[in-house]
Amino acid sequence: MRVKLVAGNWKMNGSLASSQALIRAIMPPVAALNRARFAVCPPYPYLAAIGQVVQGSNVALGAQDLCQFDDGAYTGAVSGAMLADCGCRYAIVGHSERRGVFGESDEAAALKYGQALKHGLTPILCVGETLAEREANATESVVARQLEAVVKRCGAAAVGQGVVAYEPVWAIGTGKTATPQQAQDVHAFIRGRIAAADRGVAETLTILYGGSVKAGNAAQLFAMPDVDGGLIGGASLAADEFVAICRAAQDAKETVKA
Repeated sequence: MRVKLVAGNWKMNGSLASSQALIRAIMPPVAALNRARFAVCPPYPYLAAIGQVVQGSNVALGAQDLCQFDDGAYTGAVSGAMLADCGCRYAIVGHSERRGVFGESDEAAALKYGQALKHGLTPILCVGETLAEREANATESVVARQLEAVVKRCGAAAVGQGVVAYEPVWAIGTGKTATPQQAQDVHAFIRGRIAAADRGVAETLTILYGGSVKAGNAAQLFAMPDVDGGLIGGASLAADEFVAICRAAQDAKETVKA
């Protein structure tokens, strides 16, 4: 069985005080949920403080990015070892905002994926197409290219040690959401693509949907057979909304292996 995962990506939002208030509002109701996994990914400066609050709870700590290098003269970068030192269990790699705004390549995402694994972190690899690419019917080719970079660099077995998050760029922060069937179609493609390299990995691979997931649509998305939870952006900044999404994951039927 694949267990649902809900991870909140707080992006570059909030203050130390508001971040601490947010996690303290999330934790009590989520503590009662035991049939899914949960994580939050605060901004770098707040990782240690939030890590202290979630320590020993069922809410894991994650980072929004990491450096593709171990250490050295990389001003402003944060290594996987440093994140592990702060108590992180997850690290997002290849987010569309890193790719689109900061110009990060598929190869850079693959290197970061490898670094996360090297330092005992679970990478959450983001893949997805822009609106122009979807309208050009290039969704599958774009997603395949992004996946292949990791498979080529790290191997198919390494994909099974991480998480894949399908995030259609056109649905991130826009209020637009892929329909449950649109999400399912791409998730099934991702699982099939990995199955071509290693069926066992594909069967157990956690594939999240990210793109304007809200309390109002989470249950329908999580009911899809290949949607194993969500990478939540804006809705993770509102405690009630995020908790409702976590409850939807808790209430979703367990996913039988493909």
